[in-house]
Amino acid sequence: MALFDMPLPELRAYRPQIDEPDDFDAFWAKTLAETRAHDPAVSFEPVETGLTGLRTWDVTFAGFGGHPIKGWFSAPADAEGPLPLVVQFHGYNGGRSLPHCWGMWPLAGFAHFIMDVRGQGSGGNVGDTPDPVGSGPSHAGFMTRGIADPESYYYRRVYADAVRAVEAARSHPLADPARTVALGGSQGGGITLAVGALVPDLAAIAADVPFLCHFGRAVTLTDSNPYAEIARYLKMHRGKEETVLRTLSYFDGVSFAARGSAPALFSVALMDQVCPPSTVFAAHNAYPGEKEIEVYPFNGHEGGAMFQEAAQLRWVPKALNRAV
Repeated sequence: MALFDMPLPELRAYRPQIDEPDDFDAFWAKTLAETRAHDPAVSFEPVETGLTGLRTWDVTFAGFGGHPIKGWFSAPADAEGPLPLVVQFHGYNGGRSLPHCWGMWPLAGFAHFIMDVRGQGSGGNVGDTPDPVGSGPSHAGFMTRGIADPESYYYRRVYADAVRAVEAARSHPLADPARTVALGGSQGGGITLAVGALVPDLAAIAADVPFLCHFGRAVTLTDSNPYAEIARYLKMHRGKEETVLRTLSYFDGVSFAARGSAPALFSVALMDQVCPPSTVFAAHNAYPGEKEIEVYPFNGHEGGAMFQEAAQLRWVPKALNRAV
Protein backbone atom coordinates (compact mmCIF):
# COMPACT_ATOMS: atom_id res chain seq x y z
CA MET A 1 0.00 0.00 0.00
CA ALA A 2 1.28 3.47 -0.83
CA LEU A 3 0.16 7.08 -1.02
CA PHE A 4 -2.17 7.33 -4.02
CA ASP A 5 -4.15 10.54 -3.50
CA MET A 6 -3.07 14.19 -3.27
CA PRO A 7 -0.12 15.33 -1.12
CA LEU A 8 -1.14 16.42 2.37
CA PRO A 9 -0.73 20.20 1.74
CA GLU A 10 -3.10 19.92 -1.25
CA LEU A 11 -5.55 17.82 0.78
CA ARG A 12 -5.69 20.48 3.49
CA ALA A 13 -6.68 23.06 0.87
CA TYR A 14 -9.01 20.83 -1.19
CA ARG A 15 -12.46 22.37 -1.55
CA PRO A 16 -14.22 20.81 -4.53
CA GLN A 17 -17.43 22.12 -6.00
CA ILE A 18 -20.12 19.59 -5.07
CA ASP A 19 -23.07 19.24 -7.46
CA GLU A 20 -25.74 19.75 -4.82
CA PRO A 21 -29.44 19.69 -5.82
CA ASP A 22 -31.43 22.87 -5.30
CA ASP A 23 -34.02 21.03 -3.22
CA PHE A 24 -31.52 19.29 -0.93
CA ASP A 25 -32.89 20.87 2.26
CA ALA A 26 -36.51 20.50 1.18
CA PHE A 27 -35.92 16.81 0.40
CA TRP A 28 -34.60 16.14 3.89
CA ALA A 29 -37.27 18.24 5.60
CA LYS A 30 -39.91 16.19 3.76
CA THR A 31 -38.15 12.90 4.59
CA LEU A 32 -37.99 13.67 8.30
CA ALA A 33 -41.57 14.95 8.38
CA GLU A 34 -42.75 11.69 6.83
CA THR A 35 -40.64 9.68 9.25
CA ARG A 36 -41.88 11.55 12.31
CA ALA A 37 -45.49 11.07 11.23
CA HIS A 38 -45.26 7.49 12.51
CA ASP A 39 -45.74 6.48 16.14
CA PRO A 40 -42.52 7.53 17.93
CA ALA A 41 -42.87 4.89 20.67
CA VAL A 42 -39.55 3.53 21.99
CA SER A 43 -39.14 0.39 24.09
CA PHE A 44 -36.24 -0.24 26.48
CA GLU A 45 -36.05 -3.85 27.69
CA PRO A 46 -33.37 -4.64 30.30
CA VAL A 47 -30.96 -7.43 29.32
CA GLU A 48 -28.45 -9.43 31.34
CA THR A 49 -24.93 -9.18 29.91
CA GLY A 50 -22.79 -10.61 32.69
CA LEU A 51 -20.99 -7.26 32.97
CA THR A 52 -21.34 -5.88 36.48
CA GLY A 53 -20.02 -2.43 35.57
CA LEU A 54 -22.86 -1.45 33.27
CA ARG A 55 -26.58 -1.82 32.63
CA THR A 56 -27.93 -2.50 29.14
CA TRP A 57 -31.32 -2.22 27.48
CA ASP A 58 -32.49 -3.83 24.22
CA VAL A 59 -34.04 -0.92 22.31
CA THR A 60 -36.65 -0.89 19.56
CA PHE A 61 -37.74 2.39 17.96
CA ALA A 62 -39.66 3.46 14.86
CA GLY A 63 -37.42 4.52 11.98
CA PHE A 64 -38.21 5.48 8.42
CA GLY A 65 -41.65 4.24 7.39
CA GLY A 66 -42.37 3.34 11.00
CA HIS A 67 -40.15 0.27 10.56
CA PRO A 68 -38.77 -1.22 13.82
CA ILE A 69 -35.07 -0.49 14.30
CA LYS A 70 -32.96 -2.13 16.99
CA GLY A 71 -30.16 -0.83 19.19
CA TRP A 72 -28.43 -1.24 22.55
CA PHE A 73 -28.55 1.44 25.24
CA SER A 74 -25.95 1.09 28.02
CA ALA A 75 -24.93 3.14 31.04
CA PRO A 76 -22.67 2.74 34.09
CA ALA A 77 -24.27 0.33 36.56
CA ASP A 78 -24.50 2.81 39.43
CA ALA A 79 -25.39 5.90 37.38
CA GLU A 80 -28.36 8.01 38.35
CA GLY A 81 -28.14 10.50 35.48
CA PRO A 82 -28.57 12.58 33.58
CA LEU A 83 -25.41 11.48 31.76
CA PRO A 84 -23.72 12.80 28.63
CA LEU A 85 -24.91 10.63 25.74
CA VAL A 86 -22.93 9.10 22.88
CA VAL A 87 -24.98 7.87 19.91
CA GLN A 88 -22.81 5.66 17.72
CA PHE A 89 -23.18 4.36 14.16
CA HIS A 90 -21.28 1.29 12.97
CA GLY A 91 -19.38 0.48 9.78
CA TYR A 92 -20.56 -0.97 6.49
CA ASN A 93 -22.27 -4.39 6.66
CA GLY A 94 -21.75 -4.52 10.41
CA GLY A 95 -24.50 -4.58 13.01
CA ARG A 96 -25.20 -3.69 16.61
CA SER A 97 -23.41 -6.93 17.56
CA LEU A 98 -23.75 -8.10 21.18
CA PRO A 99 -24.06 -5.63 24.06
CA HIS A 100 -20.76 -6.52 25.75
CA CYS A 101 -18.93 -5.16 22.68
CA TRP A 102 -19.81 -1.55 23.52
CA GLY A 103 -18.39 -0.95 26.98
CA MET A 104 -15.90 1.84 26.29
CA TRP A 105 -18.18 4.87 26.60
CA PRO A 106 -20.15 3.59 29.62
CA LEU A 107 -16.82 2.89 31.33
CA ALA A 108 -15.93 6.51 30.67
CA GLY A 109 -19.11 7.66 32.43
CA PHE A 110 -21.37 8.15 29.42
CA ALA A 111 -24.73 6.77 28.40
CA HIS A 112 -24.22 5.00 25.07
CA PHE A 113 -26.53 3.98 22.22
CA ILE A 114 -25.50 1.92 19.19
CA MET A 115 -27.96 1.85 16.29
CA ASP A 116 -28.41 -1.30 14.20
CA VAL A 117 -28.27 -0.24 10.52
CA ARG A 118 -31.21 -1.82 8.74
CA GLY A 119 -30.53 -4.78 6.44
CA GLN A 120 -26.89 -5.07 7.49
CA GLY A 121 -25.11 -7.15 10.09
CA SER A 122 -23.67 -10.11 8.21
CA GLY A 123 -20.06 -8.97 8.00
CA GLY A 124 -17.86 -8.13 10.98
CA ASN A 125 -20.69 -7.81 13.50
CA VAL A 126 -24.12 -9.41 13.61
CA GLY A 127 -27.26 -7.32 13.12
CA ASP A 128 -30.93 -7.78 14.03
CA THR A 129 -32.83 -5.24 11.90
CA PRO A 130 -34.32 -6.16 8.50
CA ASP A 131 -34.96 -3.66 5.72
CA PRO A 132 -38.49 -4.44 4.52
CA VAL A 133 -38.22 -2.14 1.48
CA GLY A 134 -37.48 -3.70 -1.90
CA SER A 135 -35.68 -2.03 -4.80
CA GLY A 136 -35.08 -2.28 -8.51
CA PRO A 137 -32.00 -3.94 -10.02
CA SER A 138 -28.91 -3.38 -7.90
CA HIS A 139 -25.37 -4.62 -7.46
CA ALA A 140 -24.56 -6.89 -4.53
CA GLY A 141 -24.21 -4.81 -1.38
CA PHE A 142 -26.16 -1.74 -0.28
CA MET A 143 -24.72 1.12 -2.34
CA THR A 144 -27.01 0.74 -5.35
CA ARG A 145 -30.27 -0.33 -3.73
CA GLY A 146 -32.97 1.98 -5.04
CA ILE A 147 -30.34 4.17 -6.69
CA ALA A 148 -32.56 5.15 -9.62
CA ASP A 149 -34.41 7.70 -7.47
CA PRO A 150 -33.54 9.63 -4.27
CA GLU A 151 -36.96 8.75 -2.82
CA SER A 152 -36.19 5.02 -2.98
CA TYR A 153 -32.44 5.08 -2.26
CA TYR A 154 -31.32 2.88 0.62
CA TYR A 155 -29.49 5.59 2.56
CA ARG A 156 -32.61 7.76 2.69
CA ARG A 157 -34.02 5.19 5.07
CA VAL A 158 -30.74 4.82 6.98
CA TYR A 159 -30.20 8.55 7.54
CA ALA A 160 -33.81 8.98 8.67
CA ASP A 161 -33.37 6.00 11.03
CA ALA A 162 -30.25 7.66 12.44
CA VAL A 163 -32.09 10.88 13.28
CA ARG A 164 -34.75 8.85 15.04
CA ALA A 165 -32.01 6.94 16.87
CA VAL A 166 -30.82 10.19 18.44
CA GLU A 167 -34.38 11.06 19.44
CA ALA A 168 -34.94 7.57 20.86
CA ALA A 169 -31.70 7.54 22.87
CA ARG A 170 -32.42 11.01 24.27
CA SER A 171 -35.75 9.75 25.62
CA HIS A 172 -34.07 7.43 28.14
CA PRO A 173 -34.17 8.92 31.66
CA LEU A 174 -30.41 8.47 32.13
CA ALA A 175 -29.57 10.52 29.01
CA ASP A 176 -28.93 14.25 28.98
CA PRO A 177 -30.28 15.56 25.63
CA ALA A 178 -28.24 18.75 25.94
CA ARG A 179 -24.98 16.78 26.04
CA THR A 180 -25.47 14.47 23.06
CA VAL A 181 -22.57 13.42 20.86
CA ALA A 182 -22.90 11.55 17.55
CA LEU A 183 -19.96 9.52 16.31
CA GLY A 184 -18.94 6.62 14.10
CA GLY A 185 -16.31 5.30 11.73
CA SER A 186 -16.41 4.66 7.98
CA GLN A 187 -20.12 4.24 7.14
CA GLY A 188 -20.79 5.34 10.70
CA GLY A 189 -18.72 8.47 10.07
CA GLY A 190 -20.78 9.32 7.00
CA ILE A 191 -24.01 8.78 8.92
CA THR A 192 -22.61 10.98 11.68
CA LEU A 193 -22.09 13.85 9.23
CA ALA A 194 -25.71 13.51 8.06
CA VAL A 195 -26.98 13.47 11.64
CA GLY A 196 -24.82 16.49 12.47
CA ALA A 197 -26.70 18.46 9.82
CA LEU A 198 -30.18 17.03 10.43
CA VAL A 199 -30.05 17.28 14.26
CA PRO A 200 -28.80 20.85 14.75
CA ASP A 201 -28.62 20.85 18.56
CA LEU A 202 -25.95 18.17 19.02
CA ALA A 203 -23.16 19.10 21.43
CA ALA A 204 -20.40 17.50 19.29
CA ILE A 205 -19.74 14.98 16.53
CA ALA A 206 -16.78 12.72 15.71
CA ALA A 207 -16.45 11.30 12.19
CA ASP A 208 -13.68 8.71 11.88
CA VAL A 209 -12.43 8.00 8.30
CA PRO A 210 -15.94 8.86 7.03
CA PHE A 211 -17.49 7.03 4.10
CA LEU A 212 -20.32 8.39 1.88
CA CYS A 213 -18.46 11.59 0.98
CA HIS A 214 -17.64 13.19 -2.40
CA PHE A 215 -19.23 10.38 -4.41
CA GLY A 216 -18.27 11.85 -7.79
CA ARG A 217 -14.57 11.56 -7.00
CA ALA A 218 -14.69 8.39 -4.92
CA VAL A 219 -16.27 6.17 -7.56
CA THR A 220 -13.61 7.07 -10.13
CA LEU A 221 -10.59 7.12 -7.79
CA THR A 222 -10.75 3.78 -5.97
CA ASP A 223 -11.39 0.18 -7.02
CA SER A 224 -12.15 -0.82 -3.42
CA ASN A 225 -15.57 -1.65 -2.11
CA PRO A 226 -18.03 -0.27 -1.19
CA TYR A 227 -17.61 2.61 -3.71
CA ALA A 228 -16.72 0.03 -6.38
CA GLU A 229 -20.27 -1.34 -6.12
CA ILE A 230 -21.45 1.86 -7.80
CA ALA A 231 -18.83 1.62 -10.56
CA ARG A 232 -19.76 -2.02 -11.25
CA TYR A 233 -23.44 -1.08 -11.39
CA LEU A 234 -22.66 1.61 -13.97
CA LYS A 235 -20.45 -0.80 -15.89
CA MET A 236 -23.54 -2.89 -16.55
CA HIS A 237 -26.21 -0.16 -16.58
CA ARG A 238 -24.64 1.92 -19.31
CA GLY A 239 -25.89 5.47 -19.72
CA LYS A 240 -27.23 5.72 -16.15
CA GLU A 241 -24.41 7.91 -14.83
CA GLU A 242 -26.45 11.11 -14.67
CA THR A 243 -29.35 9.41 -12.88
CA VAL A 244 -27.06 7.72 -10.35
CA LEU A 245 -25.02 10.83 -9.57
CA ARG A 246 -28.19 12.86 -9.18
CA THR A 247 -29.49 10.39 -6.60
CA LEU A 248 -26.17 10.31 -4.73
CA SER A 249 -26.08 14.12 -4.60
CA TYR A 250 -28.85 14.04 -1.98
CA PHE A 251 -26.72 11.84 0.29
CA ASP A 252 -23.22 13.30 -0.01
CA GLY A 253 -21.43 13.80 3.30
CA VAL A 254 -19.78 16.95 1.95
CA SER A 255 -23.17 18.65 1.61
CA PHE A 256 -24.14 17.54 5.11
CA ALA A 257 -20.78 18.67 6.49
CA ALA A 258 -21.35 22.13 5.04
CA ARG A 259 -24.44 22.38 7.26
CA GLY A 260 -22.75 21.25 10.47
CA SER A 261 -22.32 23.54 13.46
CA ALA A 262 -21.36 21.39 16.48
CA PRO A 263 -17.67 21.01 17.36
CA ALA A 264 -16.31 18.19 15.19
CA LEU A 265 -13.41 15.76 15.34
CA PHE A 266 -12.46 14.11 12.05
CA SER A 267 -9.83 11.52 11.24
CA VAL A 268 -8.22 10.50 7.96
CA ALA A 269 -5.70 7.88 6.84
CA LEU A 270 -3.52 8.85 3.89
CA MET A 271 -3.21 5.28 2.53
CA ASP A 272 -6.95 4.60 2.83
CA GLN A 273 -8.20 3.17 -0.48
CA VAL A 274 -11.70 2.49 0.91
CA CYS A 275 -12.41 6.12 1.88
CA PRO A 276 -9.79 8.09 -0.09
CA PRO A 277 -8.27 10.97 1.87
CA SER A 278 -9.43 13.60 -0.61
CA THR A 279 -13.05 12.58 0.01
CA VAL A 280 -12.55 12.94 3.77
CA PHE A 281 -10.79 16.30 3.47
CA ALA A 282 -13.54 17.51 1.14
CA ALA A 283 -16.02 17.01 4.01
CA HIS A 284 -13.67 18.34 6.69
CA ASN A 285 -12.78 21.46 4.72
CA ALA A 286 -16.45 22.18 3.99
CA TYR A 287 -17.34 21.99 7.68
CA PRO A 288 -18.00 25.54 8.94
CA GLY A 289 -18.02 24.83 12.66
CA GLU A 290 -15.18 24.36 15.12
CA LYS A 291 -13.20 21.32 13.94
CA GLU A 292 -10.04 19.26 14.28
CA ILE A 293 -8.64 16.42 12.19
CA GLU A 294 -6.30 13.60 13.19
CA VAL A 295 -4.09 12.48 10.29
CA TYR A 296 -2.61 8.96 10.10
CA PRO A 297 -0.02 9.07 7.28
CA PHE A 298 0.86 5.34 7.05
CA ASN A 299 -2.53 3.76 7.67
CA GLY A 300 -5.24 2.38 5.46
CA HIS A 301 -8.92 2.17 6.28
CA GLU A 302 -8.21 1.02 9.83
CA GLY A 303 -7.17 4.62 10.39
CA GLY A 304 -6.14 5.37 13.94
CA ALA A 305 -8.13 2.44 15.39
CA MET A 306 -7.49 2.34 19.16
CA PHE A 307 -5.38 5.52 18.93
CA GLN A 308 -8.36 7.37 17.47
CA GLU A 309 -10.58 6.00 20.24
CA ALA A 310 -8.09 7.40 22.75
CA ALA A 311 -8.20 10.75 20.92
CA GLN A 312 -12.00 10.74 21.14
CA LEU A 313 -11.90 9.94 24.85
CA ARG A 314 -9.72 13.03 25.34
CA TRP A 315 -11.58 15.30 22.92
CA VAL A 316 -15.26 14.58 23.64
CA PRO A 317 -15.27 15.67 27.32
CA LYS A 318 -13.47 18.89 26.39
CA ALA A 319 -16.01 19.58 23.63
CA LEU A 320 -18.88 18.99 26.04
CA ASN A 321 -17.36 21.27 28.66
CA ARG A 322 -17.18 24.07 26.08
CA ALA A 323 -20.78 23.43 25.01
CA VAL A 324 -22.33 23.93 28.46
